[in-house]
Amino acid sequence: MSAELQRNERRQRRLIIAIVLNVVVVVGQVAWGVSAHSLGLIADAGHNLADVAGLAIAVIAVRYSLRRATMARSYGHHRGTILAALANGALLLAVTGYIAVAAVVRLLHPRPVNGAVVLTVALAAAAINAAGAALVHERPSGNASVPRTRDLNMSAATLHLVADAAVSLAVAVAGLLIVVTHGTNWLDPAVSLLVCAAIAVLAVRVVHRSADVLLESTPRDVDPERVLDAVRAQPMVVDVHDLHVWSLSSDIYALSAHVLLAGHPTLEQAQATADAIKRELAARFAIGHATLEMECEACPEPDPCALDVASSSTGLAALHPHHH
Repeated sequence: MSAELQRNERRQRRLIIAIVLNVVVVVGQVAWGVSAHSLGLIADAGHNLADVAGLAIAVIAVRYSLRRATMARSYGHHRGTILAALANGALLLAVTGYIAVAAVVRLLHPRPVNGAVVLTVALAAAAINAAGAALVHERPSGNASVPRTRDLNMSAATLHLVADAAVSLAVAVAGLLIVVTHGTNWLDPAVSLLVCAAIAVLAVRVVHRSADVLLESTPRDVDPERVLDAVRAQPMVVDVHDLHVWSLSSDIYALSAHVLLAGHPTLEQAQATADAIKRELAARFAIGHATLEMECEACPEPDPCALDVASSSTGLAALHPHHH
């Protein structure tokens, strides 16, 4: 079994466990939220229910990404996880907006809240969601030959669970204050509003990062100037142009470039230089898929879609290289 397949199977198992935990939280919060007249608990239950859907999307995306490449999708189905991250970020924003509106309505029309019940149930929900977030969370790999960024799909799923834990903890704080102050009921929706604002900021970041991959932007941790320097430092290399760097997914980086060699090297020499460049790109920049066109004479015209590293170290990367 390949390392990628094993990794994705572990991801699926962790996500499924997180789904089960979330379903338990939803049932408990709905039952006790109605009993305690707490908008915070009911809203948090809705948040958790949306996360069940989001985690299910993440599981489907992980399975979809394992499909074999085809002639129609020659790069495979890796971007299924990016689409899932984008959908999850948008879903989180939508649910957060709904909760914010409900909180404003409750602020205008407060109702008595059983603070003790809210405190107990919310603390239990926060603990369960925190456990789920710890289970799903992935740390960047220490292996230089693999990308240093986290998988966006798993990051979005983790964000859902962290958001749930934060909302539940905030609801618990509101419940405690209601108990201590003997009925400051406006705290229940007020705290929900503050947490919604914080979650919305994180969700926007996930959506933005997902859009960057889909728009084939240069990966954030890859400096095109350093890539050029690394290639130019190789023996026989005179210059590099028509450089493109992009992400197939948050786990896989790709590059294409034209490399100008000194003199008129043999095919074996050009191949050896290309192999050396690819090893360097993999070791230093985690670029696992590099397509290099070796040249003994420069192209007569520059590629209009190539990255202009002279004026900017960032930009859009093209999916397919333009050959001359």
